Amino acid sequence: MRLLKTIKETFYSSIPLAVIIITCLCFFPIQGIDNYIKIIIGYASVVIGQSLFLVGLESSILPIGHMVGSSFSKYNKVFFVLSFGFVFGLLATVAEPAISVLARQINGILPIINSTVFIWITGFGIGVGVAIALYRMLKNISIKIIFAVLYALVFILVIFSPEEFISIAFDGSGATTGDVSVPFILALGIGISATFSKNKTNEDSFGIIGISSVGPIITVLLYGVILKAVNGGVLPNENEYVMKTGGALGEIITGNLLDVALAVLPIVLISVPFLIFILKLPKKEFIKLIVGVIPVYVGLLIFLSGIDYGFEYVSQYIGKVFFDSSRPENFKYLLLIVGFILGAAITVSEPAVTVLGDQIEEITNGHIKKNTIRLTLAIGIGVASLLAILKILTEINILWFLVPLYVISVALMPFTPKLFVGLAYDSGGVTGGALTSAFLTPLTLSIASQVAVSSGGTMSVLTNGFGIISFISVMPIIAVQILGIVYDVCSKKASKMEETFEELQYYVSSGNVKSTKTRRRKYGKKQ
Repeated sequence: MRLLKTIKETFYSSIPLAVIIITCLCFFPIQGIDNYIKIIIGYASVVIGQSLFLVGLESSILPIGHMVGSSFSKYNKVFFVLSFGFVFGLLATVAEPAISVLARQINGILPIINSTVFIWITGFGIGVGVAIALYRMLKNISIKIIFAVLYALVFILVIFSPEEFISIAFDGSGATTGDVSVPFILALGIGISATFSKNKTNEDSFGIIGISSVGPIITVLLYGVILKAVNGGVLPNENEYVMKTGGALGEIITGNLLDVALAVLPIVLISVPFLIFILKLPKKEFIKLIVGVIPVYVGLLIFLSGIDYGFEYVSQYIGKVFFDSSRPENFKYLLLIVGFILGAAITVSEPAVTVLGDQIEEITNGHIKKNTIRLTLAIGIGVASLLAILKILTEINILWFLVPLYVISVALMPFTPKLFVGLAYDSGGVTGGALTSAFLTPLTLSIASQVAVSSGGTMSVLTNGFGIISFISVMPIIAVQILGIVYDVCSKKASKMEETFEELQYYVSSGNVKSTKTRRRKYGKKQ
């Protein structure tokens, strides 16, 4: 029954994405009935796979994360906690499907960037980021100071890193925190916060994803500096971006078997020693948790295979069809509208976003509804997609967009409640999941390729095409902080009105008629 309920909720949340795809295909039909069947199978696989994945998370990964985080109460050594955080962050990222997808896309255009090396470099960055986030919890350091320092370091490195690495550094950051690592890291943070935090407040539970996401930006930028120096200050020219035609469904599933196993296996290998030797779980409960990993594996396999089989092809097709020579020159700017709708639609379909919304609603005792967070993120990602496509069409350097956006995100922190600061940066980290990477990145690469061909673009496909996840990572930070400021203002007004009402009640009950009339005249309109 729980699976059927989850399938129903997932289907409803994915309707906007289906509508925009169907609309585009109605106006720009694809040749061949086989391609339509491919898209339908891909869509069904995404819905069913995501549902299985979420059900498995609730019965296995999330409880394990809470238990592992809480088990640290048996150890008072900071080094042990930080070492575990680093190792898990590294291994979880190396096995993350979204970063594997991105690494293959980057290597296909710029072969000098080895996909395996790129994955391990981003994994190292996440590991360091997780350790910093845990240290902040243990030492009760202000999250606002941590973010200000880390992003100051990021933009110092941007000055020295090759232009080609700026977009992929931010993209790599967004792709590292995906469908497997996000639920576990969030649960780990909640467990550690409840055990070690001096304040014992909900605010300390958020921010671990946001802080962790800065690590890969720094390590990839450093990788770019080193690679440029090794090659005498010049990077080799990139290959042309080639649109994929997909393959047989059976081949895709077989090809994903090992990748998905590697995505889930590190969490199991790290967690099992804690469950057996430290928590000493009863055999029956231990088996129940481990068995719960099976639907996580199967669901993720179906989900990713559906994306590879149908969604990636249609996203590249949409990016190409708007540049048809038979259409007016300005017709391509309709992609801005399509990008906004696609970004918003994909956000509400992203598994990691769904998990984050559930976690937030649970930890705030329902004061912040998951649908409120999902709608806020959908609007933010819609704007992010629009800006990314605008950057590609106009061939404006990405820094003209990213620097002001990150300055705004940092400038909002002093006015944002502490809970929403961590929540905002966590939101920016989870929105670049597997669905986003596999659908929007091929779309933007396809657009950049068409810009380079049709208008003789001055920027390379690598420099101009990547960056969509960069925008997707920063816009939710701004959107959620604005939500937090509005929420704080409304809460203060509500508290003030409640105090006024209680004061009025006191004078009424005390029988002080003169004072009561005075206060009624003063506060009557507010009541």
